[in-house]
Amino acid sequence: MADIIGRRKVLARKRRHRRVRRRISGTAARPRMNVYRSNRNTFVQVIDDVAGRTLVSCSTIDRELASRLGDSSKLEAAKLVGQKVAERAKAAGIKAVVFDRGGFTYTGRVAAVAQAAREAGLQV
Repeated sequence: MADIIGRRKVLARKRRHRRVRRRISGTAARPRMNVYRSNRNTFVQVIDDVAGRTLVSCSTIDRELASRLGDSSKLEAAKLVGQKVAERAKAAGIKAVVFDRGGFTYTGRVAAVAQAAREAGLQV
């Protein structure tokens, strides 16, 4: 029974993501910043949809971040991922992005990634 409910939740999130993706698309001038959160980790990619390329990525399983995370909470880890992806994007010459929440509600870890990226100087 729990497996069926879990499958329904995943399908509903994918349906929401498709609905959002109809409206937003990343370009070279303003790429799309996609956030995905699993039960344990948070993943962020900055994508140029026109070229079909991932320009910058970061996650909680990055070697660079995994050593800094230690026993921090998932919310704190998401903030670090947001800061790091903003730093990497700025180094790649990206100043502004379109935020794609990936069908997740804009709260908790998803909002923390966006807020940390804004604080690090990325226009989200």
